[in-house]
Amino acid sequence: MSHDVLLAFLFTLLAGLATGIGSVLAFFAKTTNTKFLSFALGFSAGVMIYVSMIDIFPKAQDALTGAMGEEGGSWTTVAGFFGGILLIAIIDRFIPKQSNPHELKSVEDMDKNGSVINDPALLRMGTFAALAIGIHNFPEGIATFMSTLQDPALGIAITFAIAIHNIPEGIAVSVPIYYSTGDKGKAFRWSFLSGLAEPVGALVGFFVLMPFLNDIMFGVIFAAVAGIMVFISLDELLPAARKYDEAHVSIYGVVGGMAVMALSLLLFI
Repeated sequence: MSHDVLLAFLFTLLAGLATGIGSVLAFFAKTTNTKFLSFALGFSAGVMIYVSMIDIFPKAQDALTGAMGEEGGSWTTVAGFFGGILLIAIIDRFIPKQSNPHELKSVEDMDKNGSVINDPALLRMGTFAALAIGIHNFPEGIATFMSTLQDPALGIAITFAIAIHNIPEGIAVSVPIYYSTGDKGKAFRWSFLSGLAEPVGALVGFFVLMPFLNDIMFGVIFAAVAGIMVFISLDELLPAARKYDEAHVSIYGVVGGMAVMALSLLLFI
């Protein structure tokens, strides 16, 4: 296995396991740092949107037009982009609202008196949230793996952005499970396991997609990756950032993420 493939697996693993960071924060933080979280989620959205439209989409189009001609390649790029959006939208559509990873929790959702509520419904909510986030993270794992394989510098940016947005998802798993059982270990394990879907996605990318990888396959995958990341940014990150918003902090985060991503791409020209 080449160094580039191992690096891509490592980045995907790091992005996925950020759910465990959210779990730890829920246990040890007294309150949610809303200003930081709002900025961080906005920053992540800015990185994802900028890199998708400025770097990933054009690379997909270049590969596809080179292999299929200007007209066919352009149409296929657009189809791949919206196909990625459709894929992640369908996944969200079939996740029940109460266990959808977009329904974020905060540290303040913990029981204020520190007592345990033996409510099976809460335990089910946390368990289903873990399963839902696992399903939701699967295509993100493919996106991180394939992007890192193509361009490690691009992989670093995507890994960072996805890791940030996985932190609140870890909170969404750990809060109801801990709230129901009082078992920090159990809450952490479920949160941790939900993030493992991303390296599983990387394995699928390696064993299923890699043997067929040519310019057309690469272009379609990259166009779909761009669509997936734009959808996640608009449907999840920005609404969550606004939920935790402190004035215009989330928008400052978006602009900051775009600026940092633009600078990093310029440095690697």
